[in-house]
Amino acid sequence: PDLLPACNGEITTMSFLQDVVDILLQYVAKSFDRSTKVIDFHYPNELLQEYNWELADQPQTLEEILLNCRTTLKYAIKTGHPRYFNQLSTGLDMVGLAADWLTSAANTNMFTYEIAPVFVLLEYVTLRKMREMIGWPGGCGDGIFSPGGAISNMYAMLIARFKMFPEVKEKGMAAIPRLVAFTSEHSHFSVKKGAAALGIGTDSVILIRCDERGKMIPSDLERRIVEAKQKGFVPFLVSATAGTTVYGAFDPLIAIADICKKYKIWMHVDGAWGGGLLMSRKHKWKLNGVERANSVTWNPHKMMGVPLQCSALLVREEGLMQSCNQMHASYLFQQDKHYDLSYDTGDKALQCGRHVDVFKLWLMWRAKGTTGFEAQIDKCLELAEYLYNKIKNREGYEMVFDGKPQHTNVCFWYIPPSLRGMEDNEERMSRLMKVAPVIKARMMEYGTTMVSYQPLGDKVNFFRMVISNPAATHQDIDFLIDEIERLGQDL
Repeated sequence: PDLLPACNGEITTMSFLQDVVDILLQYVAKSFDRSTKVIDFHYPNELLQEYNWELADQPQTLEEILLNCRTTLKYAIKTGHPRYFNQLSTGLDMVGLAADWLTSAANTNMFTYEIAPVFVLLEYVTLRKMREMIGWPGGCGDGIFSPGGAISNMYAMLIARFKMFPEVKEKGMAAIPRLVAFTSEHSHFSVKKGAAALGIGTDSVILIRCDERGKMIPSDLERRIVEAKQKGFVPFLVSATAGTTVYGAFDPLIAIADICKKYKIWMHVDGAWGGGLLMSRKHKWKLNGVERANSVTWNPHKMMGVPLQCSALLVREEGLMQSCNQMHASYLFQQDKHYDLSYDTGDKALQCGRHVDVFKLWLMWRAKGTTGFEAQIDKCLELAEYLYNKIKNREGYEMVFDGKPQHTNVCFWYIPPSLRGMEDNEERMSRLMKVAPVIKARMMEYGTTMVSYQPLGDKVNFFRMVISNPAATHQDIDFLIDEIERLGQDL
């Protein structure tokens, strides 16, 4: 009640906000300090009981509010910490952070030029630049920033379906034949999730076999398309993955594009994780053929280190998103405004309310230039190669697949001394399965580092190390290896 807009609230407000900024700056400094923990881990029930989180009828004092801010950050995971490797999105970029603060203060919505003039123009400029980097002539096409890669992939399915059967928008699924989509068995779960949400059904997503490195096998794709057509289904989309979640594999886009062209199927490339490599002259060959896609998902909040969330869907054909999604709401998209209505982009989104995500990316791009992003990305890939070279022949480590990683994903088992002499049988497998989860739990309890693990297919739990934080160094990689050995010696 003491803060603005209360009368005479100005001085109180300024000192309150100054205190908040101080708390944030201390947190930023701690995030980069290797002597601090990545996480101060407590079990959920402990955290619930330790503090009073309940909402009350009476207001609390500003001192208590500041304390709430401190407590929340005390138990937050320091995702910018150089030893946090748990997710595809890590790091803490200072210019991106500044942009996020500015966006929150401006607090507007991405519907129209009327209420988001600069932001709407920056989205236009940035998406065009991203399409240029994909290789579409003159950056032609369309696009939108969405709340994450899963939603971007769903947009692609929605638009591909509309392109083939525009009547589905009014008449629904009952009016059209049974559709099927194709994606690799290593692809992101969001393809199935999108099919469920759009009423296509998860059974209509056909999973294509991968080779031992996790890349889609084109001959299997073609075989399954022919099979589906013989059954009377209509193939409407192939989703290829550029940078799979676990192995970091890049599907062979040129071969897939040839098949999509032959059978007239929409080609989508899910480059949520690998799209950033388009910024690197050294690594962008891994996405050769991406320019032949009809749509591309690209998440700058992953490899490029933009603060969450920042995910773009890019579409080669202009106007399609608009016809697919527009509803002509007359209280937002009036046709008799006094400026060029093509900048009112809100009607091509699924959302009504849409957060300003572009400013973080745009401001970072201004601050680094394309070469700055390139250096950052090349460094992360070099660190992954360093890790791979260090453990591939090291005692106690086994690689999940042969050969150096294509992205920053390094997948491996740590084999504790007690399992090293054992022959490869059921018992060894069931014991190995328990190793990674125990080491991970210990990492979190000590708070020293975080790296994720999972099983995949017939492979029991293994570590998936990913690097997207430009603050990480060779020493942090060395630290991780020592830490895994320290925590797993006795298992």
